[in-house]
Amino acid sequence: MTEITNFRGEATPQSQATRLEAEVSALIQRVGDRVRRARERRGIPRRVLSDISGVSPRYLAQLEAGEGNISIGLLQRVASALDHRIEWLVGEEDPWNSDALRVADLFRSSSSDVQQAVLRLLNPEPAETLRAHRICLIGLRGAGKSTLGALAGQALNIPFVELNSEIEEQSGMPVSEVMALYGQEGYRKLEAQAISRIIATHDSMVLAVAGGIVAEPETFNALLDHFHTIWLKTSPDEHMARVRAQGDERPMAGNPEAMEQLQSILTSRETLYARAQAQLDTSGQSLESSLAQLLALIEERRFLG
Repeated sequence: MTEITNFRGEATPQSQATRLEAEVSALIQRVGDRVRRARERRGIPRRVLSDISGVSPRYLAQLEAGEGNISIGLLQRVASALDHRIEWLVGEEDPWNSDALRVADLFRSSSSDVQQAVLRLLNPEPAETLRAHRICLIGLRGAGKSTLGALAGQALNIPFVELNSEIEEQSGMPVSEVMALYGQEGYRKLEAQAISRIIATHDSMVLAVAGGIVAEPETFNALLDHFHTIWLKTSPDEHMARVRAQGDERPMAGNPEAMEQLQSILTSRETLYARAQAQLDTSGQSLESSLAQLLALIEERRFLG
């Protein structure tokens, strides 16, 4: 999809359906070609591969011809039968000629000391330099990112930016319309672009981001690399109560399982949120107390130098 900007004519997005269809077709062709090449390199007849994997010879023939829309489960069987990792069959990098994949394999099998040395060589600029004086608040809705972020920015005399507001300004429409027109993928595209612009234009700031940004690996890694990240956390009950106190009844409206779903989302994201440099639990805390703890944390960790 071309870059989404606004309706003023700066950019015209390609048909999402057409592009997705082309990407799916290319993936099916790539998987088929990789399976065939792997089988031929190992000198395994298709019938033998069928016996080992449990996938019928006819289906394997369709797969290798780029005509079989194989399930993940069956593809894992084929990959195991070929003694390949499944990502070798689906990734854009050619597993037989890619230096990047070879380096990744060597990295995975290396000791922790070697891995750290490689990371220092590949990214010689110190992390503190990359992060400058940028602070990013992450966490679920209702954790206090927007409220505490704005107050912290005011207290520290540095800009506060809410990422969704930046996205709306760039796209010329509310986030809800972005989602309706371009879907989750379009929103994530704009989100990544907004992060890049903010990094390029701010050396000192407080940023509040949407809770789901951690599920987008490339964008979240950019945050971790270029911001001092703080996970604002609270109990599921307080998350829900704070969202409702803001006048948003959507989490509970007609959905008796809303709390269970919230807890499930929190559980699934906890390991991602925990990658932040620091954490602040605002459960049972007043706004004044939470702000004081946040400012103390920023000073203690020397996020602003």
